[in-house]
Amino acid sequence: MKNRVLEISGALSQLFFPKHCLGCGSDLVSDKNPICAACIQQLPLTKFENFAENPVERIFWGRVKIKAASAHYYFTKDSRLQQIIHQFKYKSRLEVGIYFGKKIGKALTESGRFNDIQAIVPLPLFRVREKIRGFNQAEILCRGISEKMGVPLYSQTISRQSSTKTQTTKDRIARWQNMKGKFQITSPGPLLNKHVLLVDDIITTGATLDACANVLQEIDGISISIAALAYTVL
Repeated sequence: MKNRVLEISGALSQLFFPKHCLGCGSDLVSDKNPICAACIQQLPLTKFENFAENPVERIFWGRVKIKAASAHYYFTKDSRLQQIIHQFKYKSRLEVGIYFGKKIGKALTESGRFNDIQAIVPLPLFRVREKIRGFNQAEILCRGISEKMGVPLYSQTISRQSSTKTQTTKDRIARWQNMKGKFQITSPGPLLNKHVLLVDDIITTGATLDACANVLQEIDGISISIAALAYTVL
């Protein structure tokens, strides 16, 4: 009887306060899924979490020591995924970040390559930018990952000391140089002697993650893996 009441309540809510898919605008969504099944099927999975020496891991070769790395989807311009991420980051649709975080966490757990993760750390935003936006998109993803993996989230262990000019017009070398000295450890204690998962939304050259990971490696006994929502296809 209770389930039937909830079912009717949900149907009435959708009738008077319709929810729409953030990808295509369809109303074939539920409270738990902000993206419809058709759009989810169109999003290009990488399955990098299952393979060592995948393209994301190769980005960091010779730059920073990483145990494992992955990105959940391929990212291309003008794609359905770009449209959904835009809604997440710039329209404050935080539910999609949690939703994607849970998908990432589930995939990492099932891969078996990330099962000894002990702490999850979001790539920090510069505090002024985070205040303007109202949230750090990497931290929102981390909430979903943390829930699915059962691993604690630590968002105050490293900070971003200054903003950076847009990276989109810079070449690979300029991006690396642009990120030097941008991060600082603020609370190393929770990460001592732990395997840490460092999380970002989109990986292109990996310059920002590389700079952050290099600073994190100053913490005694730490080892680092990386996860992201998407990997840019150049």
